[in-house]
Amino acid sequence: MSEKILIIDDEQDIADLLEVYLKNENYIVHKFYCATDAMSCIESGNIDLAILDIMLPDMNGFSICQLIRKKYTYPIIMLTAKIEETDKITGLTFAGVR
Repeated sequence: MSEKILIIDDEQDIADLLEVYLKNENYIVHKFYCATDAMSCIESGNIDLAILDIMLPDMNGFSICQLIRKKYTYPIIMLTAKIEETDKITGLTFAGVR
């Protein structure tokens, strides 16, 4: 059975490239360009890994991470161009909170 990976990234080129690589490795990919569209997928709980952008047009990636962590323990990769140490600490904190 293939693992299911959720991608939420508003930069379509990045999301599309990730999707191509992951599908080539036989992963099932659920790709969204905004958090609102991804909510039903998140709430289904039928995900093995999430790849989240921090800077989304409709919701902060940290908020999505918190939402996931309230109910699920699957791994989360934070994908971002942010380089501030506080952003790194925030991401690690939210991803680890249960």
